Amino acid sequence: MNRIKIILVDDHQIVRDGIKALLSDTSYINIIGEAKSAYEFFDLLKIETPDVVLLDISLPKMSGIEVSKILSAEFPEIKKLMLSMYVSEDFIFNALKSGIDGYLPKNTTQEELLFAIKEVYEGREYFNKSISDTILKSYVKNAKYGNTVSDNNLGSLTKREHEILFYVVEGLSNPKIAEILSISVRTVETHKTSILRKLDLHSIVDLVKFAIKNNIIEL
Repeated sequence: MNRIKIILVDDHQIVRDGIKALLSDTSYINIIGEAKSAYEFFDLLKIETPDVVLLDISLPKMSGIEVSKILSAEFPEIKKLMLSMYVSEDFIFNALKSGIDGYLPKNTTQEELLFAIKEVYEGREYFNKSISDTILKSYVKNAKYGNTVSDNNLGSLTKREHEILFYVVEGLSNPKIAEILSISVRTVETHKTSILRKLDLHSIVDLVKFAIKNNIIEL
């Protein structure tokens, strides 16, 4: 595996030092620079080209979301992994709209951070469980109250499928959902497969894109 070139962008030195300490012993990671502001980062970008940028949302004068928008438009080959203390719906969905490739809370583990870096580097997207839960809870809440558009296939979901989707969002296992609804685990699995099929989706990331595209989430 080629060494992954990374630039850290965070306005707190102690955070950058902490991330460097977590990544320094990893053979396939090469931290090629760090910046405490968007302007410092773009100056650095004139002489260094990273594979992945670890980006905070809260930066002086220009936010990480604005940085992500510029990178998406002008440097689409650079992968953007948001690492932030802000995990509310508005921050997450604005970050997604900016074109980020992944989102992690700052209390993530070293193992998950490394996994996320590899995922986005290899062209996939990564949202950890807490971020995915926030996205899905908002999805279910808005679907429940009819905040959808007519052509997004949500109307094809049965009442039972909406129930199962709700429990999945709450983090319940298949056996627990089966127990609550008095159905078999196999039936739960069948319904989950049906939900994704009806919405023509294959993963959490697909569901996120679907929700944003169809204005299911109101910011």
